[in-house]
Amino acid sequence: MKDGILRVAAVTPRVTVCDVDENTLEIKRAMKEAVSGGAKAVVFPELTISSYTAGDLFGQDLLLEKSEEALLSLAEESALYDAVFFVGLPFEYRGKLYNAAAALAGGKVLGIVPKTYLPNYREFYEARQFEKGFREPVDVTLPDGETVPFGTDILFFCDSMKDLAVSAEICEDLWVPDPPSTRHAVNGATVIVNLSGSNEIVGKTAYRRSLVENQSARLYSAYIYSCSGPDESTQDVVFAGHNLIADGGTIVSESDLFSEGITFGDIDVARLVEERRRMTTYRMQRDKSYRIVPFHLNVTETRFTREISPLPFVPANATTLKERLSEILDIQTRGLTKRLAHTRAKTAVIGISGGLDSTLALLVTVRAFDALGKDRSEIVAVTMPGFGTTDRTYQNAVQMIKCLGASFLEINIGPAVKRHFKDIGYDPEGRDTTYENCQARERTQILMDLANEKGGLVIGTGDLSELALGWATYNGDHMSMYGVNASVPKTLVKHLVRFYADTEGSDEKLSAILYDILDTPISPELLPADENGEIAQKTEDLVGPYELHDFFLYYVMRCGFPPKKILRLAEAAFVGKYDRVTIVKWEKNFYRRFFAQQFKRSCLPDGPKVGSVSLSPRGDWRMPTDAAADLWLSELEEL
Repeated sequence: MKDGILRVAAVTPRVTVCDVDENTLEIKRAMKEAVSGGAKAVVFPELTISSYTAGDLFGQDLLLEKSEEALLSLAEESALYDAVFFVGLPFEYRGKLYNAAAALAGGKVLGIVPKTYLPNYREFYEARQFEKGFREPVDVTLPDGETVPFGTDILFFCDSMKDLAVSAEICEDLWVPDPPSTRHAVNGATVIVNLSGSNEIVGKTAYRRSLVENQSARLYSAYIYSCSGPDESTQDVVFAGHNLIADGGTIVSESDLFSEGITFGDIDVARLVEERRRMTTYRMQRDKSYRIVPFHLNVTETRFTREISPLPFVPANATTLKERLSEILDIQTRGLTKRLAHTRAKTAVIGISGGLDSTLALLVTVRAFDALGKDRSEIVAVTMPGFGTTDRTYQNAVQMIKCLGASFLEINIGPAVKRHFKDIGYDPEGRDTTYENCQARERTQILMDLANEKGGLVIGTGDLSELALGWATYNGDHMSMYGVNASVPKTLVKHLVRFYADTEGSDEKLSAILYDILDTPISPELLPADENGEIAQKTEDLVGPYELHDFFLYYVMRCGFPPKKILRLAEAAFVGKYDRVTIVKWEKNFYRRFFAQQFKRSCLPDGPKVGSVSLSPRGDWRMPTDAAADLWLSELEEL
């Protein structure tokens, strides 16, 4: 429960049709097992207590009386556990019968929610036995004398976890054009539970999964779907026990078909709330019909079992990754194509270092020229060797430019930079920031002047990770006329270059060059090479691993998480690779640089947004340049 993380469970227990006593024993056994597995919210299928397939036997007084007795017994059982439970039963009110879901916690029935939409077609005839549920709750008295609310508009709020608010709907309620869960969510529910009796037919599994996934995405909610299993009557239909747990549009856990048992999943309620806060079009409302029912859970740290990707910007699924990479290249290409056409640029000027970022920028530029029907020779690709340029990066840059058919131009910046050192009275033996930045600014000056001379645009190469860390020379490589990589993080740049080499490389030679660039250490090459002529200045030795920084960036920007929660997620994602001390070290560095370097991001060139995280000062990120990082760094110090 700490950090907004909650373990939940969807249960398909063994049932015996119409044997309430036996079903109650099975539910109790599953309650114990689910809580032993760490679940704090446990959901059983539709009409669990009686079984879903009782048919006209729902009209028998004995079945109804035994179901109510079982409900009270299960409520009493709930006192043994630190969890909230949802079970289904037939419930009678004022001479009418309702298909209902009861919430149980702390030894009590918290409330009872009736099903709104009753199917009466094909194999389902619920409208034959049940009455449609009503919205505004009324008070009903149970056989033990307790009074509880009964109606669809009930929110069960956890008093010890401010973001946890649970509401219920039942099976068909999800399949209609306007599910009750939509109303529940905009009235504050962050977790929707669905007690379902959905049967299995060909093609229904994928449709059911899509419904749960999409409803969870639309509502920025978690969705726990528990389905009746194969022990229900198979007189005309078969039930598969298809349980699903979704979190903000992602299926985090799913059961096998035709199985019984417990499906566990971890949900992040705090992230859902942050998403709602971020989406200004997500309007909360407060209908007077809603009854707020509190319940209590002890605050404990959830044992996190959900897999956390160390590369949040990179899809783990190979097919999805290929689709995403292709789409990103298309977005970058289309953005540059529009800018070139609008400005009527005769050419594009781009500095090529032999590193990842300039490689990706050149590949995008080539694609843009191809899309415009322009000759690639009109791209002016400039190598500008300096004091730290190694033979490996130089040769890769030169050969790549030639393979792609761009015009090659080499300008050695050494003499001009040395003259500048003399002009400003700088001792080049200092090897400090001035030594490095003079080179970066000289290169940018050359590119800008060439663009003026040739009637073209300077294409920026800097990526999102560098912008987050401020790892750019102000008015040096920080500046361009259009930055095609501005919202592409470093971990994704690698995959894009590899994708191009695998799918769009025109020949084996080009692909080989791109693979070698991928294997080259990331470096600005502003300090002289070592005695072996190898790169001496490695970026990740100085600022930290980019995979860590991209991880921090995602959860800071996309989710708004505090440092302690990001640390917890990072420990889970990078277990066995980085220890806690190392992660905290580089997380501190991330926050220091992120806050201190905002002034560079306040005046960025235009560039296409390709994902949900962007640092454009015009739309995505507006932050004062003099904001203090003390609040965030103090929390890290405590860790």
